[in-house]
Amino acid sequence: MQDFGTTLAEAIGLILLADGDLIEIITLSLRVTLSAVIIACAIGLPFGALVGAFRFPGRAVVTVFLNALMGLPPVVVGLVVYLMLSAAGPLGPLRLLYTPTAMIIAQTILVTPIVAALTRQVIEDLQTEYSEQFASLGVGPLDRIAALLWDARYSLLTVALAGFGRAVAEVGAVIIVGGNINHVTRVMTTTIALETSKGNLELALALGVVLLAIAVIVNAAVMALRASAVRSAYA
Repeated sequence: MQDFGTTLAEAIGLILLADGDLIEIITLSLRVTLSAVIIACAIGLPFGALVGAFRFPGRAVVTVFLNALMGLPPVVVGLVVYLMLSAAGPLGPLRLLYTPTAMIIAQTILVTPIVAALTRQVIEDLQTEYSEQFASLGVGPLDRIAALLWDARYSLLTVALAGFGRAVAEVGAVIIVGGNINHVTRVMTTTIALETSKGNLELALALGVVLLAIAVIVNAAVMALRASAVRSAYA
């Protein structure tokens, strides 16, 4: 077995030379993850805002349910989506199993509760702060939601980035519904697991470096957005 230094050097070489397989895997990973996060935000942001801004019967149950879903086991989500999309499942005729679309569905199910639960908390805190102003001005429900979402835009961008970070590192669900098929459904996390087991450490390590770089960039973006939000609040 090659020593770590040699393997790392070859991995960096793959990155610097923009190896075709490496770029293909990274591109698919980002396409699947970004698609899932966009869909999750389209569902989770308004739903979380509604739960956070208004009081209604059963709200406590919905809140507990959302918080519980944040800890969904990825393999369980993958299994459920697999059963739904398999030939014997209700969505079998769509032939989505072992496609990027199936991976997007699985990641969306995992990320949506996270986005919705975090959005609910952000909006609820703002609603508590602005409730008297809304009441005195006679602000309607839709205008209230729009105002809260706009005022919380920096925090909600942080929520979206948190969802992205969760999705891009996912392996359990996507390998079940995607199958890790070469040139079709191979993403960074599943490829790292496969190539490590095969002993192809150069490609695995190269993808690991890229994945770590993405994690650092996402966390840096979160910190920058928080700092921007603080500056805006005191401006």
